[in-house]
Amino acid sequence: MKELLVPVGNWESLEIAVKSGADAVYLAGKKFGARAFADNFTDTKMQDAIKYCHLYGVKIYVTVNTLVFESELEDVKKYIGFLHINGVDAVIVADVGLIAWIHDKYPNLEIHASTQVHNTNQKGIDYLTSLGVKRVVFAREMSLGEIEAISGVEKEVFIHGALCVCYSGQCLFSSLIMERSGNRGACAQPCRLPYKLKKDDQILKLDSEYLLSPKELNTTTYFDEIMRSDVYSLKIEGRMKSSFYVGCVTRLYRTLIDSYYQTGKCVVDNDILNDLKVIFNREYTKGFLFSASNHELMNTHSPNHLGVNIGRVEYVDNKYIYIALNRDLAQGDGIRFLNNGNGMIINYLYDKKGNLISKGLEKEVVLVDKKYDVSVGDIVNKTLDIAVRDKYLNVIDKKIPVSLRFSAHASSKMELVLSDGVREVMICYGNVEVARTQSITEESITKQLSKFGGTPFSLENIELDLDDNLFISIKDINEIRRRALDSLKEQRENQKRDVVVGDENTIYYGNVDEKLNVTVLVRSQEQLEAAINANVARIYVTDRCLYEKNKHLDNVLFRTYRVGNDYRERGLITELGAIKNGGIGDYFLNVTNHHTINELSKYVDVVTLSPELSDEEIEVIMKYYKGRANLEVVVSSHLELMVMKYCPLNLNVNKDAVCLACMKNNKYYLVDRFDKEYPLLMEAKKHITHILNYKRTWRKTSIGLYKKWGINNYRIELLDENKEQALQIIEEVKEQIREEM
Repeated sequence: MKELLVPVGNWESLEIAVKSGADAVYLAGKKFGARAFADNFTDTKMQDAIKYCHLYGVKIYVTVNTLVFESELEDVKKYIGFLHINGVDAVIVADVGLIAWIHDKYPNLEIHASTQVHNTNQKGIDYLTSLGVKRVVFAREMSLGEIEAISGVEKEVFIHGALCVCYSGQCLFSSLIMERSGNRGACAQPCRLPYKLKKDDQILKLDSEYLLSPKELNTTTYFDEIMRSDVYSLKIEGRMKSSFYVGCVTRLYRTLIDSYYQTGKCVVDNDILNDLKVIFNREYTKGFLFSASNHELMNTHSPNHLGVNIGRVEYVDNKYIYIALNRDLAQGDGIRFLNNGNGMIINYLYDKKGNLISKGLEKEVVLVDKKYDVSVGDIVNKTLDIAVRDKYLNVIDKKIPVSLRFSAHASSKMELVLSDGVREVMICYGNVEVARTQSITEESITKQLSKFGGTPFSLENIELDLDDNLFISIKDINEIRRRALDSLKEQRENQKRDVVVGDENTIYYGNVDEKLNVTVLVRSQEQLEAAINANVARIYVTDRCLYEKNKHLDNVLFRTYRVGNDYRERGLITELGAIKNGGIGDYFLNVTNHHTINELSKYVDVVTLSPELSDEEIEVIMKYYKGRANLEVVVSSHLELMVMKYCPLNLNVNKDAVCLACMKNNKYYLVDRFDKEYPLLMEAKKHITHILNYKRTWRKTSIGLYKKWGINNYRIELLDENKEQALQIIEEVKEQIREEM
């Protein structure tokens, strides 16, 4: 049986998810979760949530899926121990160092590798399973066929919800531009903002501006294929969404799963699907899971919840907006005018005569207060339906079916055995006597034992084993029933595995290079020649053909592709599938603490620190190592903010036809609302797009601190500089190093 895994951001969502049919839920505490702006759960509420889920047979997975800074390690370790002791079924983790630590410290705590680990290929999965990972959440860019080709791990995929346009959500855009790290749970969603597309020196005329905004994933049409696949866990996105969204989307996919197991086919409940459209949609896509084209993937016209169409503006005067309805509209509903994007809650609704009404019907004209300037003919969508909302908030309590066996014999105690089919409790209580006058009847006993009101249980079967002519106190029957129900409830709530504690691995595997090294990443032959002339320690090459021409040079390394399986040699390693080839670990491995450094240093000679680290956090790491770690920092670069499977050129320049744009020598940029220009670099054969920072990051003034702390490797990343410009940047960094010596 497949698992339906549902997001919960607060207690109300948790209860609704469980009642609506979730097999498992995922949630976060107040820290270390990738949705920092959800309500999330305090430690006390987390304990309650674990008990509540286990009571109803629902598994609970806790996200600890942010990058962890060195200064936070002790807190996160305590938190992991707290979760394990309290019986969580698994932790979802993104930090490789933390994964390795959990495997050593708590070997029987189940680990799921978050999608933000960038799980895309067999070698990467094999590496993770060697660290004790039981389940992998695959990148949303992978097709179902690609996922099925992976072996040796339990599989989890997203089936519904918001899509991140950046591969695996490994995005630096929000962090470096908006100072809110997506890798640490505080994404500011730069992908939902407007952009222009620039070709060389010209802004292209496009009919849309939200060039990075995907539609919502919706796999209902293709769900039979998912059910036939070897994917085990079917995951819904949405910890930031409303509790009634959680209820609706859970019920939608519960009906699909149940219909498949009952009939062999997935039958979509269109009523629920239509409800979901009004609750939340940005238009829907089948996603890369089913090989969506760029056009099918993106909604470049709006990043917002669209709702469903209910009519159009027929007339506007100084006081009212007149709306001709094609669907019902009620007081309390929410609407949006699509032309100007403004929305409002209908606090007051009027008929054509200006009389207050509670509801307008299909084909009627209704009036709403004129809060915005709108035009005749503007499309009106409903974005909130209070009747639909209430339908998914008012969910019937879930009941646990149990069977009961009651025995009573003269001159002994009553015996009650209560079973949920897995667990069984037996309670002996009270005195049974021979009746002196009127004996108790079976009907009376059954009536008292069946009083389950206010409990999470429902009585499915009852057996009685009674002597004739007995007297039993009604009070005692009620008490034995209560004790049995309480005992079974407690057993279900407190399901916990034994906590096995192992030794914490504190070994550092690196060999420290005492020299001060300058390294350079190049993108052209001209830049490579500049790096050779400058006598730098290592040269990283991004182009495979350029590397093949120069690989005879000992200090030239190929920077592996962010996506793919091209692992032929040692290189600058950008993702975990290539880690065992050795070489240099790149900053895409998200190194923010000593546990990650220790783990990666088993395989690579030098580890590059994450550009998300402040100098203060770098100092904390170096204090741990006491200046004895082989680390590299990027001191000059147009840092890569995003890598995408989606190609904005293919969609907006070639109109989703066979793509030729990126094979030419034009330069393309995304231009934001502040006229900042972000270079686009394309891997033409792979249809992968890289967005780089509009500005060069300079950390050369920090080189003195880095040298003092014991960091000896300083990287420069070139973009489109010519030979002279490249030499000038290299010399600036070298000069800064010399000044600090």
